This record gives sequence, structure tokens and C-alpha cells, in this order.
Amino acid sequence: MSDSTAFSRPRTEPRKRNAEATRAAILEAAKSHFALLGYDCAVLRDIARDAGVDVALVKRYFGGKEALFVEALRASFLSDAVRAWDRATFSRDMAIMLAGSPHADEDRTHRFQFLLRAATSPNTAPLLNLLVQDRFLEPIRSWLGGDDADARARVLAASYIGLLVERLIRGEALQGRERDVFVDRVTTIFETLLSEPAGMT
Repeated sequence: MSDSTAFSRPRTEPRKRNAEATRAAILEAAKSHFALLGYDCAVLRDIARDAGVDVALVKRYFGGKEALFVEALRASFLSDAVRAWDRATFSRDMAIMLAGSPHADEDRTHRFQFLLRAATSPNTAPLLNLLVQDRFLEPIRSWLGGDDADARARVLAASYIGLLVERLIRGEALQGRERDVFVDRVTTIFETLLSEPAGMT
């Protein structure tokens, strides 16, 4: 084989890219299984099968079920999305989204189901609490700013989560006057939460 032949051979994809794709596939499969079954019932072998890898590779990348769960949970928090919120339109945008169908954005609904599963298990609720503080409440506190940002962020998060639960249970978009009233009232709720409270005595 000549030197020119060797140099002209097509380059293969770097191993790093394959590793990243494999890791992403495992995470996606894990999020699906944890969302549908919860932490206790999800099985690493089934997650590996859906990711198209051997279970030993799951353990190699993540170390075990709990570590995989934490990584999948962390990947479900889109903390950067908070920074993109527009204060001028946030309240009405959220109200319109919450009046709609949970099937309009399956990825958002899927992530939320995963978080709900984590919140209702005594094994995973403490892990979720740590991530909520770091990747959800902290970005909201920074985005809100001003006085009492900690308390306002917590009430905003609780209101948002509660309304997401209602939308998930409802299962369909609101229509007609009910939708109009819902959007107006939810908009008012969020606008109140965005405003800084008057001085407390």
C-alpha cells in the first residue's frame, strides 16, 4: 500500500462522537422508562435494550441505576429556557400554553411526567429536591430579581407545576368562554407573581 493510498482513505468518525451518541441514546431511553414506570420499576436491562446497547455499557457510562436516574433527571431540566423568558409576554404566553392540550408539546409533557414520577417516590424525591433547587428555582430567582425573589420563585414554580398537573389530568385543550376566562385569570396570577411585593410592615 502506497503512502498516497493510505492518506486518501476516508476518515472514520471519531470515537468521541460515537460515545456521545451512545450516551445520549441511553439517556433518552432512561427518561422514557423512568417516566412510564418510575425509578423502582424501571430495569437497566430494558433501558439498554431500547438504547440498542448492552447493559454493561450502561454501567460503564453511568455507573448504575441511581447515577443514570440523576443524569436523566438533570437532562430533563431546561434551565437555560428560563433565561429566554420575556417578562413582557411571559404571563400570557404561559396562560395560553396551559389552556392548550398536553399533547401539543409531547417532549414537555414527557419531561413533566418524569418529574412527577420522581416526586412521588420516597427513593427519588430527595434527589429531585436537590435538582429543583439548583436547576429550576435558582434560574427563576435570578430571572425574577428584586425583593423576596426566593419566596416569589417558589410560589411561581408551585403555581406553574400545579397548572401543568391540571392540564395533564384534563388531557385536552380548553375551548370557548372557559378558555378565555382561564387565560385571563392565569395571566393575572402570573403577572402578580412577577411584580415585586409592596414593602411589608
